[in-house]
Amino acid sequence: MAATSANNMAGQTDLAKRLCWTMFILCCYRIGVHVPIPGVDAAALASFFESMSGTLFNMFDMFSGGGLSNVSVFALGVMPYISASIIMQLMQVVSSDIKRMAKEEGQAGRRKITQYTRYLTVLITLVQGLGIAMGLENMTSPTGTPVVMASGWNFRLVTMMTFTTGSVLVMWLGEQITERGIGNGISLIIFCGIVVGIPRGIIQSVALIQAGDLNVFMVIVLLVFMGAVTVCIVFMERAQRRIPISYAKRQIGRKMFGGQNSHLPLRLNTAGVIPPIFASSLLLFPATIGQFSANDYVKRAAEIFAPQGLAYNILYVALIFFFCYFYTAIIFDPQDMSENLKKAGGFIPGIRPGEKTRQYIDTVLSRLTLSGAVYISLVSLLPMFLISNFNIPFYFGGTSLLILVGVAMDFMNQVESYMISNQYQGLMHKARKVGKA
Repeated sequence: MAATSANNMAGQTDLAKRLCWTMFILCCYRIGVHVPIPGVDAAALASFFESMSGTLFNMFDMFSGGGLSNVSVFALGVMPYISASIIMQLMQVVSSDIKRMAKEEGQAGRRKITQYTRYLTVLITLVQGLGIAMGLENMTSPTGTPVVMASGWNFRLVTMMTFTTGSVLVMWLGEQITERGIGNGISLIIFCGIVVGIPRGIIQSVALIQAGDLNVFMVIVLLVFMGAVTVCIVFMERAQRRIPISYAKRQIGRKMFGGQNSHLPLRLNTAGVIPPIFASSLLLFPATIGQFSANDYVKRAAEIFAPQGLAYNILYVALIFFFCYFYTAIIFDPQDMSENLKKAGGFIPGIRPGEKTRQYIDTVLSRLTLSGAVYISLVSLLPMFLISNFNIPFYFGGTSLLILVGVAMDFMNQVESYMISNQYQGLMHKARKVGKA
């Protein structure tokens, strides 16, 4: 008993260390968000962003945790890394070499792909850094004060290097959380950026109420509505389609094995929060660059793809559907599932093993993915509806709420799994002690 208690205490101490490490990394990230790049007039920048309220900047600023509005060293956040991950995953479909590297070379192949993703992140950050630097040079406050104090290639190169270093550091911080902390580091960094923006959204709502632009009764109705949406998200994230599996009895020697019934759980939303994050990362930056640019044609294109515009929402939903199916296809392979079931002596009642099983799993998975894509699209479009009809701050609903709930549930599941694993190791240690005695 004493040995088991000691192992449990050791496991809890290790869990506490991991949680503290996670919080420490997130605090370091929040400090970096408030470190501005050199050569920018902070007062003119703040005045400019106040005039840009309700545009794409708010959405991009949410994902960067406020880094864009501060033009900090972490202004680009994890978006370049996410964009690089999208490109590498698409390359697995296009390139047979990268696909073989991911599936056949095991851990070594995955390390190579991770390294290529890092190199691609640096390249994307350099390009985006140059675009933002040139955009900052064209920005002025409503009073006409330039945001950049000294324009030129000196400022552009310093900005590119600063943004690149900051994005690489954010990527490294996320990897440190994943390896030495609890949860997915990149998702937790995005989660942290959204959470710190909630008080600002509440303050904006209070200001709207005081100004008479928002009715108190309507706020209560919207809070009840948002609570119902949150419950719906939790329900949908936990929803599963359980395909029954039966195992035939097999005789090995004089004993019979198998003959058990089980199930194959398929989540309704297999892709999780990946589709809206990927879709946002692809749409946000080009449109933001369009608003930075002084070219009239580029500005018109940016207006067409404004968040409240029809073209933006149609393309956003299309990308969500694409990434739902794409990411599900990467995670689940019906052919592998059917072959593994056949090798293990398992079968779906009423379905013949082999090709028929593959077709059945593929059909069920396609229907679930369609339902999940519709659900994610409806939740992601919620802010556009609230902004256009009720003048609600962006932080209430949509992709931000989906990410908050999804990442929080995943984080709690990993903490619970870690605690169960420690308890199991303690029981195994006790069993070995008893066996030796």
